[in-house]
Amino acid sequence: MGDTGPCGPCTEIHYDHKDVGRNAAALVNQGNPDVVEIWNLVFMQFNREADGSLCQLPQHHVDTGMGLERLLTVLQSKRSNYDTDLFTPLLDAIHRGSGRPPYQGLVGEADAGGVDMAYRVVADHVRTLSVCIADGVYPGMSGAELVLRHILRRALRFCSEVLHAPPGFLGSLVPVVVEILGDAYPDLKTETDRVISIINENENAFLSCLFRGRRIINRTLQQMDHSKVFPVEVAWGLHRNLGFPLDLIGLMLEENGVQLDIAALDQLAQEDAERKAPKQQEESSGMLLDVHSLAKLQQDGVPVTDDSPVFAYELGPDGNYVFNPCQATVLVLYKEGSLQKEVGGGQRCGVLLDRTCFYAEKGGQTSDQGYMVHHEQQDVLFPVVSVQVSGGYVIHEVIVSETLKAGDQVQLFVDETQRLACMVNHTATHLLNFALRQVLGDNIRQQGSQVTAERLRFHVSTKAPIKTEQLQEIEGVIQEIIKRNELVYTAEVAIQLTDGVQGLRKLDEVYPDLSRVVSVGVPVERLLVPESQDALHTSVELCCGTHLQHTGAIEDLTIISERQLVKGISYIVAVTREQARQARETGQFLAKEVDSLSVRVKQGGFSLNGAQKLSREVGLLTDMVENTAIPQALKRELHATLKTLQRVSNSAIRKQETKLAAEKVPNLLAKHSSQPVIIDTIPVESPSILMKVVNQLCDKRPGASVMLLSPQASGQVFCACQVSKSLLPVFSAADWALAVCTAMGGKAGGSGVVARGSGSTNNLQLVLTAALEYAKNKL
Repeated sequence: MGDTGPCGPCTEIHYDHKDVGRNAAALVNQGNPDVVEIWNLVFMQFNREADGSLCQLPQHHVDTGMGLERLLTVLQSKRSNYDTDLFTPLLDAIHRGSGRPPYQGLVGEADAGGVDMAYRVVADHVRTLSVCIADGVYPGMSGAELVLRHILRRALRFCSEVLHAPPGFLGSLVPVVVEILGDAYPDLKTETDRVISIINENENAFLSCLFRGRRIINRTLQQMDHSKVFPVEVAWGLHRNLGFPLDLIGLMLEENGVQLDIAALDQLAQEDAERKAPKQQEESSGMLLDVHSLAKLQQDGVPVTDDSPVFAYELGPDGNYVFNPCQATVLVLYKEGSLQKEVGGGQRCGVLLDRTCFYAEKGGQTSDQGYMVHHEQQDVLFPVVSVQVSGGYVIHEVIVSETLKAGDQVQLFVDETQRLACMVNHTATHLLNFALRQVLGDNIRQQGSQVTAERLRFHVSTKAPIKTEQLQEIEGVIQEIIKRNELVYTAEVAIQLTDGVQGLRKLDEVYPDLSRVVSVGVPVERLLVPESQDALHTSVELCCGTHLQHTGAIEDLTIISERQLVKGISYIVAVTREQARQARETGQFLAKEVDSLSVRVKQGGFSLNGAQKLSREVGLLTDMVENTAIPQALKRELHATLKTLQRVSNSAIRKQETKLAAEKVPNLLAKHSSQPVIIDTIPVESPSILMKVVNQLCDKRPGASVMLLSPQASGQVFCACQVSKSLLPVFSAADWALAVCTAMGGKAGGSGVVARGSGSTNNLQLVLTAALEYAKNKL
């Protein structure tokens, strides 16, 4: 599937649509539309290494792939996938909904206006979107989600720009997809409303982005002067941040006779990919066995690791958990992709033991940390950094203090504080999953989770963002279970016995024949009784992680973040115990600060400096609320209050600035009594006040064009101007400000009517003269 990885020779079946009797061997894989591949078998027997060499795989397989649509063309005697009954109902629906001529199967130059191509694109894309969204993949900003986002937006463009279909048209095709594919993909039937909703929501967002993108492109084109090369940073920003299609940008620029530097654009795309790469590496950190080492262990008959000691912990008489050390034997060491019998001191390597009490990273729970000691050298510690599992073999990533070799006896000690914190957070994750279902309904689906010692993260598909009152209700359900100090039951159960348990939470993944059931408050034996409904009323999940024995040890839980980075999926972060208490205390402190600020705002009567100071305080407090771990429900309430306070303070600033500006206008009017162009200098504190003076002058003197400069103690010179609309396009405020500020070594921007900028100069009179000369030349 790429430059490296499993591969091998293949055999293919091709079908000749034109004449079954002829010898079409020479036409195979030559791009002939009559001779098409319908089946491919790859005999996986090699691994292509990074240096290009081929190594035998330890196990050989046949990878088979058959094209369903292509096979149907043969069975139904059609020449195109789009003529089969997998597509014809969709094409008919597109015809009815858009009012365009019926689909004719035209391609290339024969397809005038690209209408038939639009039919095919929309039909294909709405199938892809429906199946992916029903399966839990939503349009987003990275990975598969980003690909789906591009597919959705391409379909929407063809709907609106070629088919001229009304808004909501793409979503209206989903029921047709369900009718065609629903029996093969049952999730399509249960998720129809969600699929339509997500497509429609993304359509509204995209149409808004198109409008904003076109506006940005037009404004940039106006500011380019005579350049014929569009700023590549603007193009990339439109594509990356707004999702504006690059080909559409290219078409719009071509219409205006402007080019786009494709090489520079590719460079920005590469830099963006490189910035993301380290994050991917961090996510896959740890020591995993490669396929050859795994096969060698299996061939040598090395038994998989006995990890039963992981769960051999208990509550002591004092109520504290006891984690017993574990005796183990070093079976083999793993370093730089190879199995070794000995590793010298000062190195980092993987250690494979016959048994372990260290939990390996899986099921969303981070691995244990700790250390091991040599049985004969108790004073030498071997820190365990992380623990991974490959094919049943648990690999401990260890910093080797002194030589370690196969056969050595070691004693293992987990970091008890970290393990207990993970147990607390993992059990809390199960309670959160249960509470979400209780409050939001059984239609939610878990999309992923991550449990660490510091916090827990939970990703869940929802029809809408979770409301503040729902967050509070979810926390209330969890607090009640914590207060009841329910017993947490665990048992290994044959996976087929769990199929009849109503309410059991399973993910869409393959579980081992013997799986671990974790049940809160109800013994596992009761859940397995036929027709039992106990699992509907408590948390019951299949889980390989470590858990508490009583829920009371969680002590407290609060959700500190809930947001939708991808439409339809809520990303929840929660903390427990002391961190939860600290979050609540910090939240109450910030709430008092916000209340205090609200009282001051209500008192009113601010000077300009007072209003500006208040605005800065609101901004600082807003940043504190945003970046501090406090309950999410409270955070939303404080944000709403602070947003109101910011509006009030901004209004007070504008009011005071307008008042100060009004004081400057009479003298300027008297000084420039009847001149069509007013150019002067005045002392003001800010560019916004200067702009208001210009605006008020133009209101008092309709038809006049005004430019004012304001030198500052720092040496900087503010510039603001306004031009009468009747003088456009001959005389532009943006061009005027740019000419003057450029002469001062500065910058400017704006529209044809109003603009402002800044620069610096030692000869202000020369700048005023140049500003007047520019205006005279234009007029």
